[in-house]
Amino acid sequence: MCLMALSLIGTAVSAAGSIAQGNQAAAAAEAQAAAIEQQAEAERRASAYEALQTSRKQELQQSAARASIGASGVGFAGSPTAVLVANAGQGQLDLEAIRFGSTLKQNNLGTQADLSRMQGRQAKAAGAIGAVSSFINGATNAVRMNQNPFQ
Repeated sequence: MCLMALSLIGTAVSAAGSIAQGNQAAAAAEAQAAAIEQQAEAERRASAYEALQTSRKQELQQSAARASIGASGVGFAGSPTAVLVANAGQGQLDLEAIRFGSTLKQNNLGTQADLSRMQGRQAKAAGAIGAVSSFINGATNAVRMNQNPFQ
C-alpha cells in the first residue's frame, strides 16, 4: 500500500512538472513575442525618422538647385525645370523605398511574434499532454502494484 501511495505521489509531481514546464515555455514565448513587437515598433519609428530626414535633405537639395539656376541667370523653362522635376521624382521614389523596406521588416517581425506565440501554445499543450500521460502511466503502475500474482 505504501508503494502505491508513493507511486501516486510521484505521478502527481510528474504531472505538475509537465504542466509547469508547458506554462513556463508559453510565458517565455509570450515575452519573446512582446520583445519582437517592440522591435517592430522601433523599426517603424526609425523608418519614419529616416523618411523625414531624407525628405528634408531633398528639400534642401531642391532649394539649392533652384538658387543655382536663379543665380546663373538661366530661366526655369526647359532643362532646369526638367532637372528639378526629375530630382523631385527620384526623391519621392527614395521615400517610398524607405517606407516599403520598413513595412517588409515590420511584417516579418509580426510574423516572428505570431510564430513565437504559436510555439508557446504548443508547449502549453505538450505540457498538458505530458501530465495526462503521467497520470495514465501512474494509474497503470498503481493497478499493477495492487495485483498479487499468487492469489
